[in-house]
Amino acid sequence: MCVALTTLAASAAPYAAMVIDARDGKVLHSRNADTRLHPASLTKMMTLYIAFEAVENGEISLDTKVKISRNAAAEPPSKLGLQSGQRIALRYLIRAAAVKSANDAATAIGEAIEGSEAAFARRMNRTAKALGMSNTTFKNAHGLTETGHMSTARDMTTLGRHVLYDYPEYYNLFSRRSTSAGIKTVNNTNRRLLNAYRGADGIKTGYTRAAGFNLVASAERGSKRIIATVFGGRSTATRNAKVAELLDLGFTRSASRVALRKPGRPDYIGSSKGAGKTIRVATAVKKSLRPKLRPTAATPEEAPAVVAKAATPDPTIVAAANVIEHDIQSALLQAQETTGATLASVEPEPTPPPQPKVVTRISTAGGRHWGINVGRYGSRYAAEKMLLKTALAEMATLDGSLRKVVKNTRGFEANFMGLSKETADLACRRLQARQITCYTLGPS
Repeated sequence: MCVALTTLAASAAPYAAMVIDARDGKVLHSRNADTRLHPASLTKMMTLYIAFEAVENGEISLDTKVKISRNAAAEPPSKLGLQSGQRIALRYLIRAAAVKSANDAATAIGEAIEGSEAAFARRMNRTAKALGMSNTTFKNAHGLTETGHMSTARDMTTLGRHVLYDYPEYYNLFSRRSTSAGIKTVNNTNRRLLNAYRGADGIKTGYTRAAGFNLVASAERGSKRIIATVFGGRSTATRNAKVAELLDLGFTRSASRVALRKPGRPDYIGSSKGAGKTIRVATAVKKSLRPKLRPTAATPEEAPAVVAKAATPDPTIVAAANVIEHDIQSALLQAQETTGATLASVEPEPTPPPQPKVVTRISTAGGRHWGINVGRYGSRYAAEKMLLKTALAEMATLDGSLRKVVKNTRGFEANFMGLSKETADLACRRLQARQITCYTLGPS
C-alpha cells in the first residue's frame, strides 16, 4: 500500500525533459523544459559545484575538518548519519552528497563554506544567475521541498554540463557505484542506470513527493556525449527507462563530428543585467596556511613570492623574472643559501669576468610580497584588458603594483603583484564593493 501511495503521489508531479549534445550544447529534444518545477536532490549538483569552486579558490580544502551543526545533523533522510559536534573531512561530505545524495552532508558543506545554509543559498543563486540558469531559485543546499525552491529541466541540464566541463577532475565521483564516506561505505543512488546503460557515467538523481523521480544523466559513446534530464518520473524504473530512451534519441540525432565548445566559467562581475553579486573569498583565503611576515627575513619560509630569479649566472636569468612565482622563489632560496644575499636586494656572486646585476621588477621593501587575483579568463587579451580596467578603477591602492597574467591549465589568471598585505586586503575590499571578483595572494 505504501509503495502504491508513493507511486500515485509521484505520478501527480508534472513531466519535463531536455536532451542536449554536451559537446556544443545543442538542444536535441525538449518538453516543458522551461516549466519551473521542484528539482529535489538535483539541487546537490549546485552544492557540489560551489564546493569544487571553493576548493579551487582556496576558501577551503578537501582535508578541512568540518564540524557538524545541529541543523545539519537533524536533516531527514537520505542521510549519512552525521552527529552534532562531529568533525569529518570535507572530501567525505562531498562523496556522500554526490553518491548517496545525503542531505546532512549537503547542509554541512554549505555551512562550512558560507557559515550558514541561508548564506550558502544566496551564493547558490548568484552562481545560478552567472551560469545562465534564469528560472532557478534555491532555498537550501539539499533540495528537500521548500516554498520557492524551483528549477527547470533546461537549467538543470545547463548545470550538469558545467559540472562535467568546469570540474572534470571531480566528475568521476558521479560514476562510482560505491565509495567510502569516512564513517561508512555508501552506494550510488544512480547505480541502476549506470549498470544498465552503456556509456552512462553520471550525473545526479532526485526524488521528493512534490518532484517525482528526477534525473540528470550523461553518457558517452565514441566521440559523442549526451546529457538527458527528466523531471516528474513515476518511479525509479520508469524514470530510468525514459532517460535511456532520451539518451538513445540523443545519440541518434547528434552529429558524428562536432567541434567541442565548452561552456564558459561563471562571470561574477556582472553587467547592467546583472550576473549576481561577487562571491567573496578574500576572508576565507586569509585562513589558509601561509607563512607570517616578519620585520626581517632570516629563514627560507619568509622569502617573498615574486622577486627576480637569482642563481648561477646564465643568459636566461633576466627572462626568468617573469615565470610563475613558486619557480622564482625556489631559485631565490637557493641563491640565499649559497651567497647569504638578503631578500631585499639579490645579486649574483661576482665572478670574473664581471657579470651584470639582476634587476628586480618588484621592490620587496615594506613587505610588498602580496598580490591579488581579479579573475580567470579564456585568453591573455581578456585577462590583460581586465587588469587595465581594474587598475584604472582602483588607482589609489594598485598604483605601483605589477600587472601579471599567469597561464595555467584552466585559463589566464589576472594578478596584481608587489603589494603589502594591508594594501592587498584593502584593494580586495574596495573591488568587491564594486562587484569585482577579488581574492588575495600570499607570499607562498
